[in-house]
Amino acid sequence: MCGIVGIFLKDPALEPELGKLLAAMLVTMTDRGPDSAGFAVYGSGTPDIVKLTLRVPQSFNLKDFQKALSKAVGVNIEATQRATHVVLAVPADKVQAVQAQLATLAPEAQLSSAGSFIELYKEVGLPADVSQRFDLAHMSGTHAIGHTRMATESAVTTAGAHPFSTGRDQCLVHNGSLSNHNQVRRRLIREGITFDTDNDTEVAAGYLTWRLGQGDDLGNALEASLKELDGFYTFVVGTESGFGVLRDPIGCKHAVMAETDQYVAFGTEFRALTVLPGIENARIFEPNPATVYFWDRAA
Repeated sequence: MCGIVGIFLKDPALEPELGKLLAAMLVTMTDRGPDSAGFAVYGSGTPDIVKLTLRVPQSFNLKDFQKALSKAVGVNIEATQRATHVVLAVPADKVQAVQAQLATLAPEAQLSSAGSFIELYKEVGLPADVSQRFDLAHMSGTHAIGHTRMATESAVTTAGAHPFSTGRDQCLVHNGSLSNHNQVRRRLIREGITFDTDNDTEVAAGYLTWRLGQGDDLGNALEASLKELDGFYTFVVGTESGFGVLRDPIGCKHAVMAETDQYVAFGTEFRALTVLPGIENARIFEPNPATVYFWDRAA
């Protein structure tokens, strides 16, 4: 049992409030996922800069690392630290060079996400504590998704917390269980997709990344997952320009959505949506099983 929340803003005036809104939604899902929590925020960015979000130990020496990394790749790399995560702002043509240096200069660091717009934070602990640790309430952006986890099939670790990101500006959160994830994982590994955990959610994220790499748009990739990912689930997926929702063909897991002129929001339960402005006038609906929903700022 886990909790999912997400919000896609139609009204730019709400962008400074994005983190505050998501944090309130996330905390309401605490009893569905007290083990760990995480969130991905899509904020400002440009295609010529790629943000690499790293998970690092508390003792990480950012100043020395930043200096050594900038010298190694021949350009100044800006870095911002929030608790156990560091975000590097890397020129797009230096991303491979920076990632190659990480193994030498910071072997303890783990990559959480990469993209021009995404920053991804996750940690073991109660959702309120995780939100406060990374100062989610003061983050701004266009859309965001979050997850509270109650582990049932794998260990309670930061690496096992959601969201999972396996492609540029892509992430996925999941409530449910996949029965054929080991089979799909082996196939995706042969296709060049890499995995850091044994979590079935990471397989779902990797599957969508692979389909997108084959030329599918997100809608087609999600449609294909209905045939190839077996189990009961609700997926919420983030991309650089929007977010999507998909439930399994039976609709086993809870899901509710709200739409107004200002936003579209998702919650595993309705109470996660009650903290939003204007919710009393929103169109409230349950997403249909086996139906792809997607909201895109480019549309």
